[in-house]
Amino acid sequence: MRQRLTIITTFVVIIGLLVMLNSATRLKQEKVQDYEVIPNRSTYHNGPTGLRALHDFLSESGYKIIRWRETPKKLLGQSGKLVTTFVVVGQTQIPFSEDDGKSLHDWVAAGGRLVIIDRKLHDLAPDSMGWRISASALEFPNIEIDPASSSKMTEGVTALQPVQPTILTSNVQSVMPSRFAARLSIVPPAEKDKEGGIGPAPVLRGTGIVSRQQEVPESPPPPERSTPSSPVPIVHIADKSGALLVDYSYGAGKVVILSDPYMVSNGGLKLDDNLQLAINAITARDGVIAFDEYHQGRGVTENAFAAYFAGTPVLGLAAQIGLVVLLMLWTKARRFGRPLPLPQVDRRSSLEFVASMAELQERSRAFDLAIENIYTRTRRVLARHAALDYNSSRSEIAARVAERSSIDAHKLETLMRQCEEAINGAPIGARQSIDLVRRLRDVERKLGLLTRLRDERQAAEKI
Repeated sequence: MRQRLTIITTFVVIIGLLVMLNSATRLKQEKVQDYEVIPNRSTYHNGPTGLRALHDFLSESGYKIIRWRETPKKLLGQSGKLVTTFVVVGQTQIPFSEDDGKSLHDWVAAGGRLVIIDRKLHDLAPDSMGWRISASALEFPNIEIDPASSSKMTEGVTALQPVQPTILTSNVQSVMPSRFAARLSIVPPAEKDKEGGIGPAPVLRGTGIVSRQQEVPESPPPPERSTPSSPVPIVHIADKSGALLVDYSYGAGKVVILSDPYMVSNGGLKLDDNLQLAINAITARDGVIAFDEYHQGRGVTENAFAAYFAGTPVLGLAAQIGLVVLLMLWTKARRFGRPLPLPQVDRRSSLEFVASMAELQERSRAFDLAIENIYTRTRRVLARHAALDYNSSRSEIAARVAERSSIDAHKLETLMRQCEEAINGAPIGARQSIDLVRRLRDVERKLGLLTRLRDERQAAEKI
């Protein structure tokens, strides 16, 4: 019980030390800095480049919001039937593959609504009956720009107003993009087929085409209504450099493109009517709204337990505890010292056995057997004392013992020879056997071996 208590106490102390070390290490870690050049547009991220604020606002406002953590191909299956709007924001951690883009386009053509909020389209926006959307950035962010500073992100930028009243610009007076917002150009089929480039990209306002060099009037005329199935892109917000918000029909679905993810991020959502514009663009259709988290590195292939405790010391602590438990299980049946013989309990007294053997040998006059019992052990002790093998010759044993003591080698060899002759059948009487035993004991005493005293002590302990 005391040994188990020691093991349990040691285990508890180790676990406590691990908890304190992990907690101290986690507390000492500095907060990771967000950069606009390498943003994290995940709805799980609460930094200035993340979308946690928008996701939580829509969820708490009663909209059906989910985080889509599967491939876009799943949208075409049973799990994607309830999804009506799919939102892709910013530069994703995992690029869209060709199969992902095709699956997403097929889903939109079947009636889905795709919202793309990015400065680069990467062929994610499909062409609609020859009409193509291209994006060009006027300025690129660098590592010195702090996305948490709205003054630096919007330096030199003026608020933009809607060019026409639409569903996407409802209740929007003005929006504030960042200085790195891209501008969208609409290329009609006729100009896209021309050789030598597409020329200056026009901006569509309603169903009319306006050159990008033209100024956008402050009070645009009422737009002409277009049919929902028209493939012509519609511009909702623009300036002289190009469009900021465009949508168009693709098959039975709809594609909405906003060219600045900063406007919906945690850092820029609060500026002007950016929040209202994000709500209009994302929630224009009823149904389930899915934010793409698969390409943000939050796919279902990641363990749910690990994802829940990501960013905390729980995972490291669990791994260390598991290692300690495995180490204890592995060492439980391991021997850490030399092997020890099992205790053997002899129910009879050693003296009783010795007395019986002595009486038998005396009655049968088997003096050679008595000499053999004593001489065998003495020879083994002498060989060990001389650092020789037991089967070495008696002359070699006697010479080596004489070198290490004051015993005469010739006398010791003669004693050993006489004992061996008696054992091998030479006639010997009781007096001669007693003399040989006495001489053997004298040799043991001179060498300090004292095998007889040791045997007597062990016999006394067993009684």
